[in-house]
Amino acid sequence: MGTMGSTSVITTEDVSLAERAYGILRDRLIMLDIAPGEPINEARVAAELGFGRTPLREALKRLETDHLVVSYPRRGTFATIVDITELAAISEVRQVLEPLAARSAALNTDPGIRLELEQVVAAITSMDAHQDRHELMQYDLEVHRLIYRAAGNHHLEESLIRLDNLATRIWCLVLNRLPSISGHITEHVELLHAILAGDADRSAALSAAHVTHFERTVRTIL
Repeated sequence: MGTMGSTSVITTEDVSLAERAYGILRDRLIMLDIAPGEPINEARVAAELGFGRTPLREALKRLETDHLVVSYPRRGTFATIVDITELAAISEVRQVLEPLAARSAALNTDPGIRLELEQVVAAITSMDAHQDRHELMQYDLEVHRLIYRAAGNHHLEESLIRLDNLATRIWCLVLNRLPSISGHITEHVELLHAILAGDADRSAALSAAHVTHFERTVRTIL
């Protein structure tokens, strides 16, 4: 019988580390901490995160599926360019899926989810509008991801996270040209109250309006 030789075996630890590497790199790419078009130096990133190359490569495979990085043979892996022309296509799909998620979230009576929603409302209500804009954007990501999870449909959740990630990259690209983003963040409070009240129709309507407002705001400064 032959031996496995140098064939790499992905362990349970690798999978866990790959998940962590994926989350860290995903958010850096979304927030443009890794600039569009910037090369991903695997050795440097692995050393910085304290991970081996195997989990990092697994993370990069997922990020490529998410359209956040792109790999070229013999050239390496790069952060994707933020394509403003994709805004309309992304918004078109979000206009359908975001209200669906908000409606489903409003019908979710799970006490743990409701507690998380209440905590996010409290955090946004008490936030400092003069905080660093990147810090404020974390509220936006947190709200959306929580609503998607509260919808209770992992296919819907995965689709919306991917779309919201791409939309957030566009938002971050124009962030410093916006007079303020606190209003965009506090819009979520009314939506979260509607979800907590179990008002599915209002939740869906507010969610759709939020997507529309996002697209219009970006277009005004392009």
